[in-house]
Amino acid sequence: MQKAEATILDLKDVTVHRGGVQVLYDINLSVERGEFVGIVGPNGSGKSTLLLTILGELMTRTGTVNLYGHAPATRKLYGKIGWVSQAASNLPKDIRLTVRELVRLGTVNASNMLSFFDQRREERVANAIRLVGLEAVGSTDVSKLSGGQRQRAVIARALASDAEFILLDEPLVGIDRNARNALLKLLDQLCHDEGKTILMVSHDLAAIRQTAHRMIYLEETIRYDGDTAKFPGLEELAALRGIRPVHDHEHGHHHDDHDHSHGPKEDE
Repeated sequence: MQKAEATILDLKDVTVHRGGVQVLYDINLSVERGEFVGIVGPNGSGKSTLLLTILGELMTRTGTVNLYGHAPATRKLYGKIGWVSQAASNLPKDIRLTVRELVRLGTVNASNMLSFFDQRREERVANAIRLVGLEAVGSTDVSKLSGGQRQRAVIARALASDAEFILLDEPLVGIDRNARNALLKLLDQLCHDEGKTILMVSHDLAAIRQTAHRMIYLEETIRYDGDTAKFPGLEELAALRGIRPVHDHEHGHHHDDHDHSHGPKEDE
């Protein structure tokens, strides 16, 4: 464990309820500066709930969430956190917005809303577009981009805020294999070369294994948290979930439903 000041995120004994139902319990998690952490787990296991709790969109029932030593959603955190939601790249087809304009939205805050152009902000926009490799399409309408380019554009919007900590919810859905690999490479570079910290939720186990330094298997609580290279195989995961192998052939495949990444669906 590094020095305390290198800890960006710290959750202690967190329980979260949604609609009166317990979705997460006994969550203890800390993330250090510069880590690339992948969160995997079955549908409905609480992955998006965890991200929304970290962002302060959902309240904890018990426990504490600390970001840079502050409670979530406080003004002191403005610009430090970049958030790319599942729907971020599903922009309306009829929207008239260039890549540069979309990315510039990431720099808007209450104090500068009325002064849309200033040199510092323009530099941040240009730098974010360069980091995600979209310089050639900066003036292109976002509706004309491929799925992979749109995903890069919304990551650039998060980067344009100068965010140090980037949270991504299923950023790989709907993009083809080449775009996915390029995006994973980009995220890895942001960690290594730009000092960013990344927390990414994905059902694509193979992709996360390729890229993340550390993996968390979440199913209502954290059932594995450690080195990606030591991430358990399918049978161990089944055991973590309390699913025991049975000799009855009819039930023999139940332990395969924890993710959807081991078939051709990864490009869906």
